[in-house]
Amino acid sequence: MQPVQPVQPVQPVQPVPSVLDEGTYTQIREPRGAARLALDGHWHQISPRYVTSQLLQNAVVFVLIVIAALVLSLAFDQTWVWIPAGILLVIELITLVILPRQAKAIGYMLRADDIVFRKGILWQRIIAVPYGRMQLVDITQGPLDRAFGVSQLKMVTAAATTGVQIPGLTQAAAEALRDTLIDVAETRRTGL
Repeated sequence: MQPVQPVQPVQPVQPVPSVLDEGTYTQIREPRGAARLALDGHWHQISPRYVTSQLLQNAVVFVLIVIAALVLSLAFDQTWVWIPAGILLVIELITLVILPRQAKAIGYMLRADDIVFRKGILWQRIIAVPYGRMQLVDITQGPLDRAFGVSQLKMVTAAATTGVQIPGLTQAAAEALRDTLIDVAETRRTGL
């Protein structure tokens, strides 16, 4: 008979670096009339610079739609092009209007066993990703994101539905969160 191995105590979650909340919104936007979730931990926000970056990207798309419609309309005498262009422009305007509210509804919380991510105003999505199931933590930046100093952190698990992308993190916050998630995930590996 083999001797019984002592049970290793579970290590508490490492303290969250204060850099995660530097330059972010001060409070996550809660939907009106919704019950508050009884979760322990602290909600962290994304950077307001994300909104500026997205507004600029959408404004570029808006201008490109107008230019394409003008070229087709004037050069080729295709006036019908204003119908689809108008629909696309209305969609872009709606996106520009609701983008700041959507950004305030994005947040994440580090808990003892998982990270919880939430987004959405009308269609809310809340995902809890266990630390032990993370297979990849990746940071990406587009050209405009890099110009505004924001990044996107992506966590991948074996289940496709639990992959989480947190947009609008400052570069320092994304790196600190990545390092924290990797450290905690190493101590909580579970079999697949």
